[in-house]
Parts: sequence; structure tokens; C-alpha cells
Amino acid sequence: MNMKKEVFISVDIEASGPIPGEYDLLSIGMCRIDQPEVQFYCELKPVSFKFNAKALEVAGFHLQDLAKNGTDPATAMQNCAAWLNDNLLNAETPIFVGLNAGFDWSFINYYFHKYTGHNPFGVASLDIKSMYFGAFGSHWFETRAKHMSKVLNPKTHGNHHALQDAIFQAELFHLMLQHLNR
Repeated sequence: MNMKKEVFISVDIEASGPIPGEYDLLSIGMCRIDQPEVQFYCELKPVSFKFNAKALEVAGFHLQDLAKNGTDPATAMQNCAAWLNDNLLNAETPIFVGLNAGFDWSFINYYFHKYTGHNPFGVASLDIKSMYFGAFGSHWFETRAKHMSKVLNPKTHGNHHALQDAIFQAELFHLMLQHLNR
């Protein structure tokens, strides 16, 4: 069996609420974990304009601004797929890595299928919280980024900007891999 090399891609999104389909994907940040300087970022035009006020407050977005300045969702997802294609070799497959991956992956999966008909990441994601929980034998409440940072000492930090958070997640994941490979 000829297996493709797995390339870990840190992905973070900001959304207008808790579930895709009813709420909007507002921004996407991605970077290769092995090369965090290889990055993708875009902000999307809202479709439903439905929102949870706290979600918008955390991300700092205004739906009217995104309606004017954001990228059309179909174009955004085509650009995202093109970035993955341009930054992976034919012998490589992207692995979605996220901090609370279930949330971020659900929006990415929905938007890829809705606007391009295919999710390049497939049907699975790798969750940093779960990996940390298993690797460090911690309690679930200790899988928050704040606690992980105290243990792993990353140089970067998260700030609810999708690209900055993707870079931060990439560093946390890399530090966990170093710890596990000791």
C-alpha cells in the first residue's frame, strides 16, 4: 500500500454562532505545522446574517463590514482549496488539526461541501485538546489553551484572530509532539 505523507495543517475559524448552516463562517486561518510561515487567511461575507452576540464580540467582527469587505464564500473556499493544493505535494495529504477541532472542522466541512462539493481534509480531524488530555493525563478542564500554555511554554499566543490562533495552535501541537517523542 502506497501511503501519502501526512502534513499537519493547523486550522482555526471564527463564526457567528455555534453551528454551520444556521450561522456563518466569518474567517479562516491556516498554516502548515512544519512550516508555520506558510499561511492562509480570509474573511468571508455572511450568508445568513444570523448571529450570537457573544460570538461576534469575541471575534471582533461586524457583519455589515464583512458584507462589504469579505470574500464571497464560494470564492473563499476555492481559494482555501487552492492554497492547500499549492502548498502540498501530490504525495502529501492534509490532516486537519484544531484546538476544539470538532467545532472548527464542522464549519470547514460544511462550507467546503456546500461551495466546492469536496472537503480536502476528508471526514476526520485531529483535536489538540484530546491529544493533550491523553498525553498529559490531565483533567478535561485543564485542556484549555491557557493551561496548556503554562505547561508547554509557547512563544506565541491566541487572540481570537483565526490566523494568529492557527499559528498558536501549530506551536502547541509541535511542542506536544516534541514532548511525546522524548
